[in-house]
Amino acid sequence: MDSWYPHRGHRVYVREEGAAGPDLLCLHGFPTSGRDWRAIMPALRTRFRVLAPDMLGFGRSAKPRHYPYSILDQADLHENLLRAKGIRRAHLLAHDYGDSVAQELLVRARARAAAGDHSLRLASVCLLNGGLFPEAHHPLIQQRLLAGPLGPALSALTTETLFTRALSSVFIDPPEPAELRRDWLLWCARHGHRNTHRLLGYLAERRRYRARWVGVLENSAVPLRFVCGLADPVSGSDMADRYRLLVSDPDLVAFPDVGHYPQLEAPGRTLAAFLDFHDTRVDP
Repeated sequence: MDSWYPHRGHRVYVREEGAAGPDLLCLHGFPTSGRDWRAIMPALRTRFRVLAPDMLGFGRSAKPRHYPYSILDQADLHENLLRAKGIRRAHLLAHDYGDSVAQELLVRARARAAAGDHSLRLASVCLLNGGLFPEAHHPLIQQRLLAGPLGPALSALTTETLFTRALSSVFIDPPEPAELRRDWLLWCARHGHRNTHRLLGYLAERRRYRARWVGVLENSAVPLRFVCGLADPVSGSDMADRYRLLVSDPDLVAFPDVGHYPQLEAPGRTLAAFLDFHDTRVDP
């Protein structure tokens, strides 16, 4: 079911799948959208009630030009969405940009629990490739340039060829050209590509909030699993090594032959790792 949710006067697209079961919120990455879950969604919806929004600035959602995009604001969006749906206990499945949103949601959930507020709880968090630890994250040269002083001009000059070349570079097995083209069309719809430099502010946020977002992973009361494609040039083997080093009792599933998008490159193995996590470590 497709629906729209208002956030600060802007429309957010939400894909809702599955009629029953525990509530699962899927948080996509940059620069794509909720369609990143397409390869595993048929299986997810048989077991969960799934919410897969396109975050503000992404996919089918609104892309306001002069909006203060931030991870903190995207966390507000998702908390408000869960409350609007009457959800008091949610599981998270996150990737890339969505990992940072999940980390912020974990911080807030821990603060609520400490205050005795059980109005919205996180039951589990499964993270796929993403910049959990900024010191182990290796942004593409295109991202570094777009996040810099030339960002506004470069954002406006982005073409389909540049977009698909950059996106393909983080895969070991890239999607078919038709799928990459669809990602591009969603990215540039309503001139959304002109916001690229604004959305890339998350790179600086990860450094700014490192203590907050890494701290919540180091000793989490919420069950965590990290599913990592080690061949990812952006957040692969170095990120996995850092996770093992810093996280108490680390639960890590590593795929040596997979790149940045395990849910698309190895959907069967990714789904199996996710469901095993729920079967063995997560309360129903």
